[in-house]
Amino acid sequence: RRIFISGQKRGVFGVIKRELRRRSAIEPIIGHLKTDGHLGRCYLKGRAGDAANVILSAVGHNFRRILAWIRELLCLFLIQLWRTRACPAPLNSAS
Repeated sequence: RRIFISGQKRGVFGVIKRELRRRSAIEPIIGHLKTDGHLGRCYLKGRAGDAANVILSAVGHNFRRILAWIRELLCLFLIQLWRTRACPAPLNSAS
């Protein structure tokens, strides 16, 4: 086995370079899951408990993202509704 360290320049190319970039993109999410998702200590038993804890934490993370998206959509909808109620379009006179 070979070990590749982040920031290493020599001997890193192709698939290895792509995997290191992918890990760099995923690392902040893992850090947030450890703090916000309470992954520091698992109280479930065994390997299955560890796996279940990670899956449930990831589900919670995705659920928070979906709720934030819905909240943003609702705010845009309410702003648009408020604008149409505040300034109604003038009525055309029948001639």
